[in-house]
Amino acid sequence: MASQQFEPPSGTRDFLAGDLRVREHVFAAVRDVFERYGFEPLQTPAFERLDTLTGKYGDEGDKLIFKILRRGEHEATGEADLALRYDMTVPLARVVAAYGSQLPAPYKRYVMGPVWRADRPGRGRFREFAQCDVDVVGSASPLADAEVVCAVADALNAVGLSDFSILVNSRRALAGLLDAYGVPAQVGGGVLITLDKLDKLEAAEVARELTEARSLDPETAKALVDDLTAPDAVDRLRRMLTDVEEGREGLAEVDRLITLAAPVIGAERIAFTPSLVRGLDYYTGVIFEVVAAGMPGSIASGGRYDRLIAALGGPDVPACGGSLGVERIIGLLSDEKVTAPRLDVAVTVIDDDAAADAMDFAARLRRAGLRTEVYLGSSRKLARQLKWAADRHARFALIYGPQERAAGLVTVRDMDSGEQQQVPPDQLTVRLAAPR
Repeated sequence: MASQQFEPPSGTRDFLAGDLRVREHVFAAVRDVFERYGFEPLQTPAFERLDTLTGKYGDEGDKLIFKILRRGEHEATGEADLALRYDMTVPLARVVAAYGSQLPAPYKRYVMGPVWRADRPGRGRFREFAQCDVDVVGSASPLADAEVVCAVADALNAVGLSDFSILVNSRRALAGLLDAYGVPAQVGGGVLITLDKLDKLEAAEVARELTEARSLDPETAKALVDDLTAPDAVDRLRRMLTDVEEGREGLAEVDRLITLAAPVIGAERIAFTPSLVRGLDYYTGVIFEVVAAGMPGSIASGGRYDRLIAALGGPDVPACGGSLGVERIIGLLSDEKVTAPRLDVAVTVIDDDAAADAMDFAARLRRAGLRTEVYLGSSRKLARQLKWAADRHARFALIYGPQERAAGLVTVRDMDSGEQQQVPPDQLTVRLAAPR
């Protein structure tokens, strides 16, 4: 066990080879899906101006922004002017505001990389974690929302997850619900932030917070929570919104999204969920979360955010997107779903006279695309080196000792069967690169 001084900061991790291979498996599978949908890659800096980020995530979200103090002569002020990016959506909005005329319309982009939040670490919750996002900017079509949801679902299938469900709601439906309950507009945002905790807290605790922190009447708070969590919540919400225009339009958004996406991802995987809120302030329309058995919280989420780019000073264009929570996805993958690539060839070094030849053999095999390693240890015992080859899960081991050099041949050992064959050096590439 490493002493505390050598451990990474709380909420962060070191990734050794096995961990990185799993992550690369996920990134590669997700990237392939996003590319097939026609999304283009984008990369933005790890940090942004603080005023770019603040005010976009709600009061609770703003508290989790990792701030960077002013530097140099301003360091003593204790003030911050920069911050590590909280998500990938606000940086995208800044890019569109800055380069809008240079981007295709609509602009479809994907991004993969780390984000940072000053959160309390827990299972599946880190302060530094990776996100894989897709977004469509410049299209108000319901097809854009459906394509984002379908791309997220296909990406999850591609990494090896199939037992997941997509929960759908609309911020417009929720706004209509608050209106139906007579919730004042000035406290509506805070009420939604509290309702977003329904998947984490007991219903009574949420109702209590609505009363104590959001100043709702106790009866209104209880009725609101009861309606959102009742077994017949969908029917209750539809009845309540019959005479509320904003609410009806929100329900229509939900129904259109499900109609378009269900044939692609499976009708059993997607459902209207009245208790889904998504606490971020910038959402304006349909919202969704993906949940999976064995993992608390969501493994992916997203929605429509039509006014965010204009809020940053850019053009007033519609936008929607989705984000995959890589850390939580990896936590659900079994060892069978992610296999490390095998080493193709392990080259032994029986004596110092064979060292130059070993390097030459390895170079040829690598140029042929074979994953090849040369033994770098001090032992010249063949048994020890064959054990090393087995530990590296090599398909073949090359043996080139005095007898082989005298015969002008190289012994090729099949590490699975133990069978050996002698091959001229100039035929190694053909022999080892042949399909098995």
